[in-house]
Amino acid sequence: MRGACATTLAASLLLASLLLPGTLEELRATAFLRIPGEAIVAAVLLPALPRRARVPAAAFAGAVLGTLTLLNLLDLGFHEYLGRGFNPVLDWGLLDDAQSFVADSMGGGTAVLAAVGAVALVLLLPALMAWAAARLTVRIAARRAPAARATLAAGTVWVTASALGLQLFGAPLAADQAASAVERHVETTVDTLRDEAAFAREAGRDTFGATPGDALLTELRGKDVIFAFIESYGRTALEDPLIAPGVGRALEEADRDLTDAGFGARSGWLTSSTFGAGSWLGHSTFMSGLWIDNQQRYRTVMAGDRLSLTKAFGETGAWDTVGVMPGVQKAWPEAEFYGLDQVYDAFELGYRGPKFSWSTMPDQYTLDAFQRLEHGRERERDLMALVILTSSHQPWAPIPRMVDWDELGDGRIFGPIEEAGEDPAKVIADSTLSREEYGESVEYSITSLTEWLRRHGEDDTVLVFLGDHQPRSRVTGPDASRDVPVTIVARDPSVLDRIADWEWTEGLRPAGDAPVWRMDAFRDRFLTAYGSTSRPSGE
Repeated sequence: MRGACATTLAASLLLASLLLPGTLEELRATAFLRIPGEAIVAAVLLPALPRRARVPAAAFAGAVLGTLTLLNLLDLGFHEYLGRGFNPVLDWGLLDDAQSFVADSMGGGTAVLAAVGAVALVLLLPALMAWAAARLTVRIAARRAPAARATLAAGTVWVTASALGLQLFGAPLAADQAASAVERHVETTVDTLRDEAAFAREAGRDTFGATPGDALLTELRGKDVIFAFIESYGRTALEDPLIAPGVGRALEEADRDLTDAGFGARSGWLTSSTFGAGSWLGHSTFMSGLWIDNQQRYRTVMAGDRLSLTKAFGETGAWDTVGVMPGVQKAWPEAEFYGLDQVYDAFELGYRGPKFSWSTMPDQYTLDAFQRLEHGRERERDLMALVILTSSHQPWAPIPRMVDWDELGDGRIFGPIEEAGEDPAKVIADSTLSREEYGESVEYSITSLTEWLRRHGEDDTVLVFLGDHQPRSRVTGPDASRDVPVTIVARDPSVLDRIADWEWTEGLRPAGDAPVWRMDAFRDRFLTAYGSTSRPSGE
């Protein structure tokens, strides 16, 4: 009886691994009721090997399957959070970021337990699968005749189902999940290795790379220009039936207030290079004019001398360039690529209040500190600032609330607000609650930014704000676009007149049919619209 139970367990483990889907949407009980073609092939080949080679070969195959299963589990997580599969060449470094996110969202203890569990899984799963494959192979070899009949029957059904396209509960009855996963990972690896050299050549060709400073951004001289990214501010925030009403009201109210203050706005859509996370990929795509959708491309651009949009302001000699980065908590060499004279990270903004999960400080405080440290002081040159707003970063709990601007102080006023907020672990586990809290966090970020502009914006202020990517698929659903809103706000009508041919929507909310550009198209369009002369480099 014990032997039969062990054999059943071995077969169940192998079948589960062979049939494991790559996305959470496909992960349901019926996914494991199909016939894996790889199991049929293994049942024919492994028992036919000489006795001495049979068990080692089976154990090796099982260990390989265990490793593939680990990759498939990573696929599950990456599809859930990033809207794509795991890249076995580039994505290992992101696991450290994942642990940091768990620590910030659910506490250091949970992060340690998760890390220990992950290490245990990496060590044990290949060994467990090796045992399962060896045991089942031995049992099949010991009962050749009935095993051969069962294998023949399964093979016949598999071939027939495959040829006729038979389905079970909406999925093909004949499965080749593991073989497809191997093929996918191999293709990803090959494509990644090929892409490195091709992208390096592309990055070296720059439409404005040889443009002198006096021929850049001539139509924005005399303006303070602020680029602000709102974390996870995606198209879903404006179109999801549960989220859009609240965000829409926030935009409408802000539109009225800014119009009363003399500001105009135009809005469109950009398709981000990333989804769910990886904000730095969106930031660098927007600023570089290159499609940066993986870490390898990001490293290539950061190490080069590509003219970023922010660096272009510095090249003119007419602007001081500043970065406000409340999410940066360690050395940030990327400041050189962005051409920033001064960077304020999480430790240099004077905040003494509580963290809000991943976000080190509320957006309202970030903007107030920016006003105090840079925008509000006298200066000899104009100001260009890159401001990253983090309050709408997942897990969207707890969410800050607006307080009186004059009472912000060093941020300790947010203590009771943080304590009263939702538990991030509860929000992460509940899809509906995630959507609700996400919407409220975007409302907060929009309100913080537009109230700051209404209070402190001047005739020479130009604000460009946009989302870096869509939120994770638990909020958007599995088939969402990668579009994010982008808006330019200015009191001087000539600033908006320069982009009249873009055909963007008037106001802070882009129409559903407003133009959609890839995010990497923005740099060149913006530079051209505001008087920059193209002089290519790297030809």
